[in-house]
Amino acid sequence: MSLPIDPQQFDPADIGEVQATLEMDHEAAIEHVREVFTDAGFGVATEFSPSEMLNEKVDAGRDPYYVLGACNPAMADRALEASDKRMGGLFPCNVVIWEEEPGVQRVYHVSIMRIARLVGMAPDDEAMADIIADTGELVEAAFENL
Repeated sequence: MSLPIDPQQFDPADIGEVQATLEMDHEAAIEHVREVFTDAGFGVATEFSPSEMLNEKVDAGRDPYYVLGACNPAMADRALEASDKRMGGLFPCNVVIWEEEPGVQRVYHVSIMRIARLVGMAPDDEAMADIIADTGELVEAAFENL
């Protein structure tokens, strides 16, 4: 099966990809990222450690990997309205923290708002462009404070 789009055609900015490196231990990084995103206007709707689950269930031997499901309620409400409720299939906005090596953590995020528009789950109109811009500003503010 071939993909209907060529993923190589996208620049990281097209999907709102942002990354940062933190020089601290994994647990401290999780706490720091949670605090920074909360300060930027996000709540943490869900969080879990895929590495712990996979290591326990299938003996994967994964290094620390953690997902914070961040959500700004006002943006989520606007996105649901603009997308005829389809955006909920991508909720929440995940911020991932993984250990690259002891004492070095990678923080990674992609914009579900941008991705939804690219794949047709959300309209390519001014209302969605405004939502993307507004959520982008919130994420940018969070990453600036990491």
